[in-house]
Amino acid sequence: MKTLYTLLLVAVVSFGSALGQTADLILTNGKIWTAESPEKFATSVAIRGDKIVAAGNQIDVAKHRGANTRVVDLAGRFAMPGINDSHVHFLSASLTTTQVDLTSVKTLEEAQAAIGKFAAENPIAPWITGFGWQYAIFPDARLPHRSDIDSVVKDRPVVLSAYDGHTSWANSKALEIATVTKATEFTGFGEIVRDASGEPTGVFKEGAMRFVRSKFPPATREQQNEALKRGFRQAWSLGITSIQNAGGGQSDIDPYSGLLEKGELGVRTSVAFSVGPQTSQADIDKIAELSKKQSSPMLRVGAVKVMIDGVVESYTAAMLEPYTNKPDISGTPPYTQEQLNNVVRMADKAGLQVYIHAIGDRGVRMALDAFENAIRVNGRRDSRFRIEHIETIQASDIARFKELGVIASMEPIHADPATIRVWSDNIGADRTSRAFAWRAFELAGVKLIFSSDFPAAISMSPWRGLHSAVNRQTIDGSPVNGWLKQWSVSVPTALTAYTATGAFASFEEKTKGQIAPGQFADIIVLDRDPFAIPSSELYKINVLTTILGGKVVYER
Repeated sequence: MKTLYTLLLVAVVSFGSALGQTADLILTNGKIWTAESPEKFATSVAIRGDKIVAAGNQIDVAKHRGANTRVVDLAGRFAMPGINDSHVHFLSASLTTTQVDLTSVKTLEEAQAAIGKFAAENPIAPWITGFGWQYAIFPDARLPHRSDIDSVVKDRPVVLSAYDGHTSWANSKALEIATVTKATEFTGFGEIVRDASGEPTGVFKEGAMRFVRSKFPPATREQQNEALKRGFRQAWSLGITSIQNAGGGQSDIDPYSGLLEKGELGVRTSVAFSVGPQTSQADIDKIAELSKKQSSPMLRVGAVKVMIDGVVESYTAAMLEPYTNKPDISGTPPYTQEQLNNVVRMADKAGLQVYIHAIGDRGVRMALDAFENAIRVNGRRDSRFRIEHIETIQASDIARFKELGVIASMEPIHADPATIRVWSDNIGADRTSRAFAWRAFELAGVKLIFSSDFPAAISMSPWRGLHSAVNRQTIDGSPVNGWLKQWSVSVPTALTAYTATGAFASFEEKTKGQIAPGQFADIIVLDRDPFAIPSSELYKINVLTTILGGKVVYER
């Protein structure tokens, strides 16, 4: 098969286009899903500069052909808008390319082998860091222990993040460097996990992870830039052209803005600043001022990210009722309702969008209460409030999303049944029956957006996420008892949540997310048609070509 690069060299005869309306590039003879509606398709699209000037059939687009127009015959292939990953931690994800990848290991022994192999291949690395381990790999439903790593690597510090990003597993050398002992105290959201004698086990939850993470040698700007460039290439290979970076601070913005100045920022990026219970009006004003300066089509700052709870797997998600297998625990939020109301109110009044991470049903309710309070105090405006994750929810709270105009921001990849055994055991059958209720939100008329949350997930692939959203089963086809198919969604609903609605969620629906005149020419070509193939094969989709702003940035 000829590559797109080769096809772009095809000479085309001018059709006498009006001056100024001639396209630079035309894609034709394809099945092009525009994302304007579930059934809206075109056969051709014309691009001038970085924008789409026409989309329709060959005749509609022909008037934009000129002597220098390049034409690509898609030969019936499927094309669609680029994927918008609406919740990702992209710099962290990009830096994982130099870490131990444990996302595919299924046993403790496999994890130990991967750690040992990485250590042997990187003999001078002062720290060994990694990500992706699942709670279910440890026998007898126990948490990991520092001795599990010590048996493989004990001469260098090792710190490994769980696949959800909310728990770290460290060896004894890392605890020694961090000076974490039996006497070490921690107050705040999280925990230093200890054994029966009070000795630290090497497991740190939530805020306590800073004890070991703060000791990592910081990545240099050059390392960050190179990591981001690797990340851009990975994103393009998956069809991702836009991201919404969920959290961080000025140090997280700087690498993106530096690459933007050089013309090397490889995905359209929107960033939410992390805030906490003690965030002041001055802090909010500073973020609001920065949002006025960073508002280009490639880099935007205009939101804040609030963490109201943790995750179900480590019992830190805030639940309305105790955990099923730990009846003395229900998860303690790091905010009081008053503190949350105050931060949300200030941010909303300053014109900033608010994302609230809420996984437990209590966390979700607290977030909704805070948004309702902001509307009551500040008045209703186009706030586009967002709640992130929403893994559990009381049925009565779903309608409030619609009433308050709150966007449901969810990650189908988190519901991959391969990862939910521990999750389901912790909260029991009743709450599992309301888990990841995408279809319930859709039926309630709630704006639904999808994302990966990578590297706090087993994969950044939107096609793995699409598979989970539509099938509610593992990629090998194995369903999980109780993992209700009724909450799954259709292919067009899921793809809209990854494209057009994702653009809406960052106030960019007028410029991206669809294949329509005036939109940025962010387009991907796939090796198969997700509307036509068996749903069990959705995860097998490959991206053949990624176009960003009218330029081909990736070819398979």
